[in-house]
Amino acid sequence: MDARLPDEVRAGVRDTLPLLVGMVPFALVSGVAGTETGLTPLQTLGMSVLVFAGASQLAALDLLGRDAALGAVVLTAVVVNLRLLMYSASIAPHFRHLPARVRVGCAYLLTDPSYALSVARYAEAGAEPGDGTAERTREETTDEESGPRPPYYYLGVGGTLWVVWQVGTAAGVAFGAAVPDGWRLEFAVPLIFLALLVPALSDRPRLVAGGVAAAGATLGAGLPLNAGLLAGAAVGIAAGLTAETAGVGEPDADRREDVDRRAGADRRGDGNGREDADRWTEPEPESESGLPEDDR
Repeated sequence: MDARLPDEVRAGVRDTLPLLVGMVPFALVSGVAGTETGLTPLQTLGMSVLVFAGASQLAALDLLGRDAALGAVVLTAVVVNLRLLMYSASIAPHFRHLPARVRVGCAYLLTDPSYALSVARYAEAGAEPGDGTAERTREETTDEESGPRPPYYYLGVGGTLWVVWQVGTAAGVAFGAAVPDGWRLEFAVPLIFLALLVPALSDRPRLVAGGVAAAGATLGAGLPLNAGLLAGAAVGIAAGLTAETAGVGEPDADRREDVDRRAGADRRGDGNGREDADRWTEPEPESESGLPEDDR
């Protein structure tokens, strides 16, 4: 076996380690939330293995804890995971040399960190995502003895994340089962989502979307089957898209024109629209002899 193979796996594991600081608490809360929702430990662990998607898993557990309709739970999980379609379309060309069964396994391990780290690795190897050459640059795509070789770096990242997530979830299940009945831990899931939400509100359209979604969910709190949550999400998305289309948070046309005009003036002169002194000097008056007045 080529000595480079374990090196690629170790590189994936090594690059994943800094991310585990934030992932372990996330997994612990997921396990606790499962027990608080009423799932058995086996059901919680089974859900963790089958879903393996932190945000959608917590969203589904939160809705299950609120006795939401099964359709609403499934729809919410699907919407949360829609971003994985874009990830898979972007990274798929790097795996096109692999058998279908291997690509299915890679798809199962696709998460935000595994995508981000792998794409960065491929770009470092000299290929842009989607051109299909990164695997050939960093490691050969075929092995003379066993045929097409798996993307070992990607599997190192995804495998590490999977193991840590399952162990963290199991620890959360054990902790949740040991907590006395009088302790209420339902607040853990909303706090996790709040921690994920606040850094994402980085511009005005996103602030509009978050504010409208919160208001819509609050106003719809009395709707049956907790439909207010979906209604709030829908109106929040619509409000955010409308704000982005309308240019909320961007300089208006007059301000942009003024900025452009001033920038042009700065390039031509001193920033106030005046020409530089070294580009234009008033000529001295000449006398009848043809010499300047000062030289007579």
